[in-house]
Amino acid sequence: MHDIRVIEKSDRYGYEVAIDGQNKYFKSKDYNYIFNMKDGCMVSWGRTLEDDPVISPINNILDLEITTICKHGCPFCYKSNTRNGVNMSFDTFKRILDVQSKGLTQVAFGADYDLTANPDLWKMMEYAKENLVIPNITLGYCNDETADKLAKYCGAVAVSRYEDKDACYDTIKRLTDRGMTQVNMHYMISMETYDRCLETFNDIVTDPRLSKLNAIVLLGLKTKGRGVGFHVLPQDKFDILCDFAKKHNIGIGFDSCNSLKALRSFGQYIQGNVLDCEAAGLQSSYINVKGEYFPCSFAEGCDTPVDWTTGLNVLECNSTEEFLEKIWRNPKTLLTQELLLNSCDKNECHCRTCPFYEV
Repeated sequence: MHDIRVIEKSDRYGYEVAIDGQNKYFKSKDYNYIFNMKDGCMVSWGRTLEDDPVISPINNILDLEITTICKHGCPFCYKSNTRNGVNMSFDTFKRILDVQSKGLTQVAFGADYDLTANPDLWKMMEYAKENLVIPNITLGYCNDETADKLAKYCGAVAVSRYEDKDACYDTIKRLTDRGMTQVNMHYMISMETYDRCLETFNDIVTDPRLSKLNAIVLLGLKTKGRGVGFHVLPQDKFDILCDFAKKHNIGIGFDSCNSLKALRSFGQYIQGNVLDCEAAGLQSSYINVKGEYFPCSFAEGCDTPVDWTTGLNVLECNSTEEFLEKIWRNPKTLLTQELLLNSCDKNECHCRTCPFYEV
């Protein structure tokens, strides 16, 4: 049994962060959580255990881009990354992480297809773990050496399914063979990728390489970058995928962009268990390779309904309090937050929906 010790307290923002052997505790008036740093389980509540909190005093999840270099050239990459990108330095990474609250639970690294672009990746992951922040990452393929490192550092890994399904399935098997239990498959759904998605669902049932897959996670299309030529998958086809998963007992998940579609498809079975969009200053944040904050990675470069053609410079912050004041409570962040909260009134599920894209 480990003693609980306080590692951060902010009188100005009214919160406290504590840890024991494997749990991180966040306590404030309106937002509280317990996060298990070993298995990723997180339970949150508001003023009472019955309250479902919406707004956190801090960003507890960080989506962090560490490279814009990628040699794979995915046809629907919303970042439009090529071989001619740039890497984030370890020094920049450290400066960004050091101004985050100790209540940050995990950092999702935005990297390249096979994790070879940024040589400081593993040093970054090690530093995150030393600071009680759990690394997660998405990739397309890895070899045995990289799989060993992912199993050592990461809480969860997502493997994207592109044209070469063997690269995806072999990677999943490498990771699950190393005892990783939080290995998911990411699949971007659109009209153009629908048939291949049905094939993938069948493969999950029949291919032994996927026998220990945790879940397939359906990602909503954002018509950005190289994704502008793709078309959003309609609800009826989305329902077919969900029905297949239910019939064959396939673990299935969704990015928060797909929350409304998921609620419409599953209805009362998942009501109350869906975290709709938590970006835009609610609970999570995105910082790009240059150290600029945006509500999420898809908002970067958007000029409406809020002007995010340029981000907020996190590297100008020298402390957690400066980050919370200049970034998390910046007028642009709060305006985007307000738009996201008000979107609940625009659909029958009272679900927050993206102010930037039709998903």
